Amino acid sequence: MSVGEKIYVVDDDAAVRDSLRMLLKADGHEVTTYASAEEFLDACKQGIQGCAILDIKMPGMDGQALQAEMLRRGLRLPVIFLSGQGTIPVTVRTIKAGAVDFLTKPVDGAELLSSVREALKQDMSAQGQDASRQAVSPRLSALTAREREIMLLTIEGQTSKEIAQQLSISYRTVESHRAHILRKTGASNLIELARIASQNEA
Repeated sequence: MSVGEKIYVVDDDAAVRDSLRMLLKADGHEVTTYASAEEFLDACKQGIQGCAILDIKMPGMDGQALQAEMLRRGLRLPVIFLSGQGTIPVTVRTIKAGAVDFLTKPVDGAELLSSVREALKQDMSAQGQDASRQAVSPRLSALTAREREIMLLTIEGQTSKEIAQQLSISYRTVESHRAHILRKTGASNLIELARIASQNEA
């Protein structure tokens, strides 16, 4: 599953970049290395896939600042941090910000490859969720404002009678709207309708 995915290595130490490139390529990955955070940001655009291995301490923008900037720009690559002298506060901050792992140099090759596989698994899962949202969004956008309102009330568990009373419309009108909602979204029942709605919000 992980073999062939692209890995982005950002480290100002050329020897580290070379050793990581060799290790990752030997495991079957495509690897691109960058000497600085700025170089990486200049080269990478939204929609890239794989994972990033970032050094914490670098001249200019450091690894934590790069992680924050990636999030700001919508570069949602899973991140693994490497540091020569990691501290608990720094580790906690990076993990809270979404990092997959925080490893200290010199890094154990097997440990790094294990973290890379976990990061790539997360990336594939995120891609699947994005695809689901993209498939669902057009169906929900076809709903009128009233249909969307009734859909949300239905998902909350309200009956057609309760919805009719709350919106001051007839029971028959609510039932008609619910039929249109199921047809437009492609849901076969209310459970599936709730799942479609939650995917769009995720």
